[in-house]
Amino acid sequence: MGCDGGTIPKRDELIRTKQKPEQKDKAADLAARWKHCAISQEPLREPVMACELGRLYNKESALEFLIDRTKFECASSFEHLRGLKDLKELNLTENPSYSRPQSMKGDGYVDIQDTKYICPVVGIEMNGKHKFACLWSCGCVLSDRAMKEVKGDKCHKCGKPYQPEDVITLNCANEEVEELQSHMTQRRLQQKLDKKSKKAKKQKLETVPSESSLESGPSTSKQPKMEKPVTKDSKLTNGNKVSKVVANGSQKPSNGIIGATVKNPLGTSLDLPTSGSIQKDPKTSATYKSLFTSSDKAKNQMKGHWVTCNPYWN
Repeated sequence: MGCDGGTIPKRDELIRTKQKPEQKDKAADLAARWKHCAISQEPLREPVMACELGRLYNKESALEFLIDRTKFECASSFEHLRGLKDLKELNLTENPSYSRPQSMKGDGYVDIQDTKYICPVVGIEMNGKHKFACLWSCGCVLSDRAMKEVKGDKCHKCGKPYQPEDVITLNCANEEVEELQSHMTQRRLQQKLDKKSKKAKKQKLETVPSESSLESGPSTSKQPKMEKPVTKDSKLTNGNKVSKVVANGSQKPSNGIIGATVKNPLGTSLDLPTSGSIQKDPKTSATYKSLFTSSDKAKNQMKGHWVTCNPYWN
């Protein structure tokens, strides 16, 4: 039954010791980081996107997060995401030997390290055991080993050139995150400077043609408005006012044309009749007088009946 003198207790049984902290399984931790979205913790599915700190996201969950941040409890750890400009769609290479995950059973073996994507140069699986990096200029994903073995300034997959600052390590350690944050701030400052320079160039291009058009003269589309002539004191001639125009220096009748002298565009002056009727003016011709209703032909002309509607007789 025990405690009859035959059992000897150990030190662990008599003294309470501090319990060791629980250690998480490294393989499960890597599988969670490399196979699941960092925001929604859902399995990764194409299109896959990455931020400037090397975290992986589903595009759907990233859009939901940008639209409404209150739905997610971990919104404070993703404050660096301001919009789609801060995310890059990845150009991944599929693993031809990848088998879809089946239902986990107790009697079967499930390979957790089997992944859907590999390095296009070396063929290493992207499961977290080896370092992988994303090129921010083109979005291609390559392993660290491939970039060290095949050195160059161009992408080994698409051939586009890139700079050392464009290399972003995916799911890196906490020590490397600070370096990525410094690169992120430098990149954003450079983008702001580029925008300001582009705006300044546009403003210069807009001002140059306007200055050249003013020097050459007024354009046909937009001509400057002519200033109205300023009139001075007027005189009365036969009951009609004749005003003097300051701009041209010629007299112009204001209410009528009787008893005034007007200059033609050609420069010659016209003496208008001083009398009240054009028919009494001896200088005008008979054909010119017949145009007016005060002529004899107009008085003797037959008028149409009020029943008819012929405009010729009106």
